[in-house]
Amino acid sequence: MDLPRTSDPRDPARRAYIEWRERRLFDLWAQWDSEIRKIRPDARFIPNAGGGALSDLDMKVVGERAPILFADRQARSGLAPLWGNGKNAKEYRGAMGMKPIGGIFSVGVEEAYRWKDSVQNAAEVRLWAIDGIANGLRPWFTKFSGTLRDRRWLAPVEQLYAWHYRNERYLRNTEPLARVAMIYSQQTARWYGGTQARQRVEDHALGWYQALIEARIPFEMLHEGLLDAEHTSRFKVLVLPNIAALSDAQCSQLREFVRRGGGLVATYETSLYDERGTRRSDFGLADMFGASYDGGLDARMQNSYLRLEGRGPLLAGLEDAERIINGTSRVHTRRNSPYPNPPLTLLPSYPDLPMEEVFPRVAKTDQPELYAREHGAGRVVYFPWDIDRTFWEVLTPDHGKLLRNAVDWGANEPRPVTVTGPGVLDVTVWRQASSLTVHLVNLTNPMMMKGPVREFIPVGPHEVTLPAGIRPKRVQLLVSGAAVPSGAVVRVPRIVDYEVVAADF
Repeated sequence: MDLPRTSDPRDPARRAYIEWRERRLFDLWAQWDSEIRKIRPDARFIPNAGGGALSDLDMKVVGERAPILFADRQARSGLAPLWGNGKNAKEYRGAMGMKPIGGIFSVGVEEAYRWKDSVQNAAEVRLWAIDGIANGLRPWFTKFSGTLRDRRWLAPVEQLYAWHYRNERYLRNTEPLARVAMIYSQQTARWYGGTQARQRVEDHALGWYQALIEARIPFEMLHEGLLDAEHTSRFKVLVLPNIAALSDAQCSQLREFVRRGGGLVATYETSLYDERGTRRSDFGLADMFGASYDGGLDARMQNSYLRLEGRGPLLAGLEDAERIINGTSRVHTRRNSPYPNPPLTLLPSYPDLPMEEVFPRVAKTDQPELYAREHGAGRVVYFPWDIDRTFWEVLTPDHGKLLRNAVDWGANEPRPVTVTGPGVLDVTVWRQASSLTVHLVNLTNPMMMKGPVREFIPVGPHEVTLPAGIRPKRVQLLVSGAAVPSGAVVRVPRIVDYEVVAADF
């Protein structure tokens, strides 16, 4: 075929080129790796590729081929949040499993202007590296130029590595203990998102990531190609952030997950397209949602609201509200099974100007904007609107509470750990050969979403409730160095930037 003249993945030439390019790169990987190993059997060729939904190469194949990967996400830039390094770790592990993953972090400023011999603020360097370590990355610092023109980076890197060395046995993780997994979908990004994949796909995932961090729910990420029982059985809830493109086989795997007692939480156009980005006549998971596609989509809503109907666990934290803001886009749906009392119903858009016209034309509808149902042994929650993407853009606490409640209700079991106390914490839970660790990364900072961190903002105290059945013989705090009484509940007096609760069995 002629080279494509458009970047639209629906163009046959562009689609063929994308698929050809990926096959060719995997062929080159195999060829180079084979030739290198003929010369030195213990050497490997591993391409510098990988990541999440927006990655060029199929991460499932990458995870199968590579014995080790290196997450080359060196530092923040633009509007990257502080938890971005941890997200990279989860994306790699979502395809690699427990193979080793190196986390390359820079001590310099990573912006488009390429200040490659720069030195970043020590607090920024440390928090970026810490969040990667807490999420399973093995730290690997990089500094351009062998000439020391600015020595400020030496002490924080030395301190980080010295701490890592002292506590190495608590960092030899054997498995994460999170019971929630967020799915990421390269086929959705490629064939549904296309040139707008960041807005149509990634922004939904970023909204979920922020909501789960705020809720302190430990979670993993999982590649769409690994929805079989072998990879999903350790989870209780799978989150589908607008995973629009799913094959019939993948939909069947998700049904089987729920049949075994799992929970699904899905948003917006999830399963409305097949794996090649072709729209179905109905959701592939319509039977699970209790909702069918009604033939329409509001791509741009303004001044629309949601009416809260009754109370219950899905509306926890919203007891004093009669209505809350809607998202900005919604799929038209209809019930396909009895659903008499939906907890959220639609209040359609009405004028926002002039002032005398700002009043709702309809006081109440019976159109569900949240479908929640028990299905077999499991539970399913479906939001037919872009709650996750809107949360990422607007960060309204009401949407964050709905997302948190949906996961907790879908799980129908206690969280593996609970953490109470002030601030924003990234909470991860790991098992080692003879211990368990709870990592608490303090993200409480005015620079969390933009600009390098100037200083740490300490928070505390906190109480950490360990998983049920854990009876540690010793508990210690690995950052402050304090020994604490052994028990099911651990008190952490203060977290400056990082604390790790280590429980020896």
